[in-house]
Amino acid sequence: MATYLMTNMRLLKTFIAVLLIALAPLTQAETEWLDKVVAIVDDDIILASELDERVQGIQANIARTGKQGPPEDELSKEVLDLLVLENIQMQMANRYGLRIDDEELNAAVARIAANNNMSISQFQQALVSSGASYLAVREQISREMVLQRVQMGNVNQRIQVTEQEIRNYLQSSEGKEVTSPEFHFSHILIPVSSDATDAESKQAKAKAAAISDKLRTGKSVDNASDNISISDLGWRKGIELPALFKDVAANMNDGDVSEPLQSASGFHIIKLLESRGVKQLVKQTRASHILLKPSAIRDESQTIALAKQLRQRALKGEDFRELAKEFSEDIGSAQEGGDLGWTTPGQLVPEFQEAMDETALGEIHKPTASQFGWHVIKVIERRSKDVTEDMRKQIARSALHERKYADELDIWLRKIRSEAFVDIKI
Repeated sequence: MATYLMTNMRLLKTFIAVLLIALAPLTQAETEWLDKVVAIVDDDIILASELDERVQGIQANIARTGKQGPPEDELSKEVLDLLVLENIQMQMANRYGLRIDDEELNAAVARIAANNNMSISQFQQALVSSGASYLAVREQISREMVLQRVQMGNVNQRIQVTEQEIRNYLQSSEGKEVTSPEFHFSHILIPVSSDATDAESKQAKAKAAAISDKLRTGKSVDNASDNISISDLGWRKGIELPALFKDVAANMNDGDVSEPLQSASGFHIIKLLESRGVKQLVKQTRASHILLKPSAIRDESQTIALAKQLRQRALKGEDFRELAKEFSEDIGSAQEGGDLGWTTPGQLVPEFQEAMDETALGEIHKPTASQFGWHVIKVIERRSKDVTEDMRKQIARSALHERKYADELDIWLRKIRSEAFVDIKI
């Protein structure tokens, strides 16, 4: 039905375009009730009202910034070019059957509202107060989401990031900065003036040592009773840390307190509150499963009964791997005896993850349902893996992909524009 309606809308707009061209010789007074076609784009058209609305919106945005915009005729030409490109992509989306459902759109609107520190109702009110239509804004957000998916679907497949590129990036100054670990410290300085006596320096050092020991044993300190000043250094990249802290930070775990560190200004004590990108340990599980799917031949109750039966056979000593090879309907793992390899949290569907997490090593969980069917799950091994290097590589891959994406998007947009039939009427 949706495809039928979209097809007929395109036919209707094309019919209007033909009608307008046929009526062109009529006087202005006779045709002013009709919207003017400003461009024909393949099987669709762009109307003057669409162009005017977009131009006015951009002019309003420019005015709010207090900046001087380009001349109106120049702006209209640029906006029309933009509308042509958008129209081509929206026609592609229609051919793909791509649409944004209400749940996705509501979530996107909620994120925009939250980014502006508003609830959805406050966001709606703000739009009304500014003279905008909430429904029109929703429609524009939906349109932008469709355009983004069309672009990503076509551009991402044109981008390749090689392992050598990743290695080169990680060795570059930019790569080292982007992937550098981050630290969040609190800091205490016991000051020592440049003209302090030896006795005063020793006294400051002793005070710093006492405070460090107090913190290390889990006792609290405060500005008033200990006559100190505690400051929050916030998040700092490892390469941005003062040289005095850098070497110490690399060997600290979250919650650790340093020994007093001496500098020209006095004695420093740092406590590592949090860190990111330093020895990222992830708990991994290696499990096997037997997947059974209800079908026309075997209904839900029969599938559950078979899953329970297979579990009992395995508990009585039959080889789980052989049972998986014979009965599992997971094509990807059946020939491997149901072995799923090492998985990290979030990699599997929630129902499977929860059942696997609550199963002891070597045990077999009772049949569990997911969107794929019924699973009989056996936990084989567990481990904690340091994925710091993997994360650095992923950050590098994302940075390189983003860099290439902008270039490839520009190339692709120019390509689809050159291949489309476009007839500008103004």
